[in-house]
Amino acid sequence: MKKLQFEVSINASLAKIYDFMLGIDSKSTYEQWTSLFNPTSTYEGSWDKGNKILFIGVDENGKKGGMVSKIVENIPNRFVSIQHYGLLKAGKEITEGSEVEKWANGFENYSFEENNGTTTITVDLDTSEDFVDYMNETYPKALDMLKELCEK
Repeated sequence: MKKLQFEVSINASLAKIYDFMLGIDSKSTYEQWTSLFNPTSTYEGSWDKGNKILFIGVDENGKKGGMVSKIVENIPNRFVSIQHYGLLKAGKEITEGSEVEKWANGFENYSFEENNGTTTITVDLDTSEDFVDYMNETYPKALDMLKELCEK
């Protein structure tokens, strides 16, 4: 696993950004900024601590796929920790085997900090070696989209 970190500062309130980023009031706000990862990106489940959550999208063959995860921590407007522990392939959850071992126990953590009306989001992410380039290219673009949407 490789550890990556991304950061963005947004001129909007922390509460607005937290809500928008996670899609708390409307899942569509989450889907907007994550569409850079997959145009059909969404989630099923809840952001509540301890809950299972699926991060999913539809592939070019119309099959549902993504990550099987758990919310390890959610301190509203401060910190969210997601543990990825499986894959969703063609609608089936896979939580063991060689494909999953690359991702097993990888974390994606969001830290939020507000200072004088500007909110900084820091994303700490574990990823498999074969996704490093993709994440380094796509995550900053997704965060820039989040910034653009939140500053409207």
